Amino acid sequence: MHSVLEIIQRTEGYFREKAVPDPRLNAELLIGHVLGLKRLQLYLEFDRPMEEATLAKLRPLVRRRASREPLQHVLGEVGFGDCLLKVDRRALIPRPETEYLLQIVCKRFDESPPGRILDLGTGTGALALGLAAHFTEASVVALDQSAEALELAKENVAKNNLGERVRMLRSDWFSALADEAPFDLIVANPPYLTEAEMQSAAPEVIDYDPHSALLAADEGLADLRKIIAEAPAFLKPGGLLALESGIDHAAPLEALCQSPDWTGFEIGTDLANRPRFCFVRRA
Repeated sequence: MHSVLEIIQRTEGYFREKAVPDPRLNAELLIGHVLGLKRLQLYLEFDRPMEEATLAKLRPLVRRRASREPLQHVLGEVGFGDCLLKVDRRALIPRPETEYLLQIVCKRFDESPPGRILDLGTGTGALALGLAAHFTEASVVALDQSAEALELAKENVAKNNLGERVRMLRSDWFSALADEAPFDLIVANPPYLTEAEMQSAAPEVIDYDPHSALLAADEGLADLRKIIAEAPAFLKPGGLLALESGIDHAAPLEALCQSPDWTGFEIGTDLANRPRFCFVRRA
């Protein structure tokens, strides 16, 4: 009977052969998953024998990851802020960059929490639920044009017990919001990849993420342009628009925000110090 450490090493080697990124980390997370252990707990169990019943659960998960199915899909869920989100093919897997945007926005509003929040293109519901969990008095509206993504987001609302404060609507950006009161905060992680960026993406992205959530026309700017043009009508004066964008978009976004509707334009950097976020306030 093989030990936990031996199975980790064998799985790591198999993943390395299949060009799976971060093979050791992936092996540890999958084995921890089937054993019901967090990664740090796993280190204390290296000598533990792996029962055949446990290996039988592990093998199909390893095969799925070796075929480059995203780790999050194999595990079935991902942590985001204070929430645990179900993930599958219906919506884009939440990225660390988007979770960092959540952290930045929460810090900006901690002294004066927003009462009404709008999340555009909610996908799994990540930003909407992360903000609702942090700002416990806020009312959140989350929009997506994909019926499948909204179905998944609603499952995540229920999973995190936030149904009383998060409302989901099917909408092509702002189209379903004609009679809504203005918001204190609008957030969005819209599609912003160019064709060239999409073609060079990893298999996990190309084969499993919905392309409609990633790819945008006009060098990745089409949806960002639409949001910046239409958002002022739905923001309170002084309200904040916070956007995730491509790393080459800082200059064109600044140009788009040179309007009497906007003030205080800023570009924020991600964890790799790349220009990733746009912040601008309603004049």
